[in-house]
Amino acid sequence: MEQNRVRIADIADALGLSTATVSNVIHGKTQKISAATVKRVEQELEKTGYIPNMAGILLAQNNSRIIGVVMNDHFKYEGRILEDGYVMSSLNALSHEINEKGYFLMIKTTSDIREIPVFASMWNMDGLILMGFCETDYEALRSRMRISFVVYDGYFAACSKVVNLSIDQYGGGYQAGQYAKTLGHKKALCLADNARCMDKERMDGFRAAFAPGEALFWQIPALQKERTRFYEEHFSAFINLHCTVVFSVSDYYALEFMRFLQVKGVRIPEDVQIIGFDDIAASRESIPALTTIHQDAAQRAKTAITCLEAMRSGSACDTQIILPVTLICRESTRELPCQTL
Repeated sequence: MEQNRVRIADIADALGLSTATVSNVIHGKTQKISAATVKRVEQELEKTGYIPNMAGILLAQNNSRIIGVVMNDHFKYEGRILEDGYVMSSLNALSHEINEKGYFLMIKTTSDIREIPVFASMWNMDGLILMGFCETDYEALRSRMRISFVVYDGYFAACSKVVNLSIDQYGGGYQAGQYAKTLGHKKALCLADNARCMDKERMDGFRAAFAPGEALFWQIPALQKERTRFYEEHFSAFINLHCTVVFSVSDYYALEFMRFLQVKGVRIPEDVQIIGFDDIAASRESIPALTTIHQDAAQRAKTAITCLEAMRSGSACDTQIILPVTLICRESTRELPCQTL
């Protein structure tokens, strides 16, 4: 059927639904319609070509069913933020949850948080999820937008219609540190590109499991070429430190450093052991597979959408939520033998 011949009645007949049900979905009046039915109608609208006409209606009404996800395109990503393992995992989980709930996903990457209110109002969004903007004046940002939003890993005082959805950063680091101690490690090295926000919490937790002076910290450069040069220049110093375990605040840096050491002939885990944080897909596929702290992207996505729906309906919602994390033991660590590097 050509787009200009598609009628609501055609959609209803194809799905065995009433025209009222189809019309209600088109106009966003879905409170009394199941999520499964909403999804069926939306799929049929798209299949028949009615969906282009639907866009204008969605943007003009109160309930656009658009959820925006804005990610901080920090310079450390070097223009490839959507290739990052943690970001991909988070977006995949959010996409699945948003689709299941009958919403539409819209993604924006920016390093300028001032663009967010314009982005939100331009598309008349039902809610926003912000990732990577850890230290921001969210109260001021909230005053410029009518919609509610959820922040992943923010560091700010509680404010209305803003949920700070984090994970147990410190507890995850402490789990990693405790595990390293049970393996027999007495000297460790922590790697991060800064000592703020969640990276600081993760390192603080890890170092709390060690005695003072046993867990050292190297601040590595944020850019990949500069990190490679840093590793080369500090390799001899690293060997002389006699650290038997390295804890990285992210799997990305853990895997990168592990590959560097392997090229230098350092055996993992025989000579040095590595622990990461996040449990991205690459950590399960590396050789050896990486011991890490697992955070549940699906649980976080589900919680984020539940919070947005609650705030939109005026229901009570916690403004500070911390989700648990779990240690995953793999081949990059093992019990330390009597003789070590």
